[in-house]
Amino acid sequence: MTPGARVEAAIELLDGIITAAREGGAAADTLIARYFGTRRYAGSKDRRAVRELVYSAIRLAGEPPASGRAAMLALADRDPAIAAGFDGSPHGPAPIGQHEARAEPGIAPVWLVEALTTSGVPVTSLPALVERAPLDVRVNTLKPVPDLPDATPLPAAPHGWRLPSGTNIETLPAWRDGAIEVQDEGSQVVGLALPAAPGDVIVDLCAGAGGKTLALAARMDNRGTLLACDTDRARLSRLRPRAERAGATIIETKLLDPGREAAALADWLAWADGVLVDAPCSGTGTWRRNPEARWRLDPARLNRLIDTQAHVLTLGASLVRPGGNLVYIVCSLLDAEGRDQVDRFLANHPGWTVDVPTLPAGQTHGGGIRLDPASAGTDGFFVARLIAPC
Repeated sequence: MTPGARVEAAIELLDGIITAAREGGAAADTLIARYFGTRRYAGSKDRRAVRELVYSAIRLAGEPPASGRAAMLALADRDPAIAAGFDGSPHGPAPIGQHEARAEPGIAPVWLVEALTTSGVPVTSLPALVERAPLDVRVNTLKPVPDLPDATPLPAAPHGWRLPSGTNIETLPAWRDGAIEVQDEGSQVVGLALPAAPGDVIVDLCAGAGGKTLALAARMDNRGTLLACDTDRARLSRLRPRAERAGATIIETKLLDPGREAAALADWLAWADGVLVDAPCSGTGTWRRNPEARWRLDPARLNRLIDTQAHVLTLGASLVRPGGNLVYIVCSLLDAEGRDQVDRFLANHPGWTVDVPTLPAGQTHGGGIRLDPASAGTDGFFVARLIAPC
């Protein structure tokens, strides 16, 4: 592909990503994979170059751009090589017009920036939210120690390592053997807030594809009871092959029907030593990995997520035995989803107390711990540990 063709491909992809963000369609990664799946002429260097252009444009534009061309023009203003790609060639974009509109550079939509700063995120920390994320893995202690010659240990995660950017993880023998799992350092750290030991009864209530579930199985040394639940069949279905590869044999899965979760979990009431609620959230702490998520969020969707979080927190509380632990995690830096959510739970559940966990990273924030990309070098999280009354 010529430089112009790469720019044109990026514009086409951005048009699709902008539409998907507005209409709740597929994620950028999925759209990029589909695009190149039907364009076999594009070599690996072309795919990497186009992908880099797309994500650079997404990271630059705080508000949703009017079009893919407007997004790329904003990027071209900063890079003469990209501007030269607007060459009007047969497979390239038309030359840049004198008064063409550009996407507005920024960190996020204005209302979100205001919500973040109101939540105590310093303005100087905001740019770190959209920087490129590193590639972190968790070493699976259920398997022999893997050989990772190019990896460096993570400072805060006890079993975490960082691989060079661009590593194709699925080609590594350690990944194929289940000795490592991709997991951000922050995700590894906040999972430690839930005490877990061999023989415990643990419920991972919003397990998704099971990253934290697998870490719990390793900490439990494959001894005890570990139930992984979710309402998303597609995500939960990915846990079983991951567990088999990891040698995590104690994991049981349960698909829940939204609104009927309590009935499905009736046999687990007041039984679990610990319940992990990694709740659905805005994902403001994961923009490094999913920068287009800034364009998907609006106040109405945020309010729906807050209601869902309160629901799953209450559901999780019903499963905890007297004196047991309920750990609440969101990959968000908004107080409405973190500190305020915990305060509301405590107000509505007399007898419950908060026990701020001691973690190897993060800072105390309200009744919990908050990690953010600028200060911790991780994705953004809020985590709180709540203790059931005896």
